[in-house]
Amino acid sequence: MKCNYHTHTHFCDGKENMRFFVEKAIELQFDHLGFSSHAPISEQYDFTLTEDEIPAYLNEIEYYKKKYPQLKIFKSMECDYISGVTKDFSYYKDKFDLDYIIGGVHLVKTPNSQDLWFIDGPKREMYDYGVAHFFNHDIKKAVTCFWEQTFEMIETQKFDIIAHLDKIKMHNQERFFTEDEDWYLRLVDYAISLIFKKNLIVEINSRGIYRMRCKNFYPSDYIIEKLAKAKVPMVISSDAHRAEELPLYYEDAKLKLQNFGIDTLAIFENKRWHTKPI
Repeated sequence: MKCNYHTHTHFCDGKENMRFFVEKAIELQFDHLGFSSHAPISEQYDFTLTEDEIPAYLNEIEYYKKKYPQLKIFKSMECDYISGVTKDFSYYKDKFDLDYIIGGVHLVKTPNSQDLWFIDGPKREMYDYGVAHFFNHDIKKAVTCFWEQTFEMIETQKFDIIAHLDKIKMHNQERFFTEDEDWYLRLVDYAISLIFKKNLIVEINSRGIYRMRCKNFYPSDYIIEKLAKAKVPMVISSDAHRAEELPLYYEDAKLKLQNFGIDTLAIFENKRWHTKPI
């Protein structure tokens, strides 16, 4: 089976209408397509849905589900976790009857401040500004805040897939820290232990590669190897914001997983997750 459960359209920060993604998925002979617009955060962030837009978003998904029954289409949201700022993920899952939830951290809560450090987006300068301004150039403290927020999300929220697990590396590009440092690996190892404990699915995400912001997939080879040993289920995700991005690095991701001994993928069928051979 060929599936992509992490997709963004014009309803959030995606660049195209839902129709283009559906038609491209059918052309590429995908079996499953999941739409996962960013859940609301606050009015100051324009890369998310607003609460008022959610019914239209879900209605459009239902329209394409009926129009193209040969493609299994699912309704989801990618929910940010920011303690004291965002709603519990279960609010969206229950109120809007979503098929599944993707959880992720794009905005890091800074110590002793209401400010949020945006670690995503096209501008590396924003990442660097956050390290300097919010953390006084202490990259270890900054990165630890990202991982601790991820730990808290895993421990307190109900969701299915964790998005781009080591996103914090994207704008670093080995300038401030390296991923083989002991303090960093301790944080990563603890995240993996929590993921295993909570039975989460981890995506192998290619967006950093094809957007030329990262040399490798999220997550790193080190993490994939650990996930393989723990038998944590995985999905392949292009995190597409344009229809043409749906298949990018799909076969590369599959080969990567197989090289680490992962021979199954998580598949959403009959309202629950199963694993099937790659």
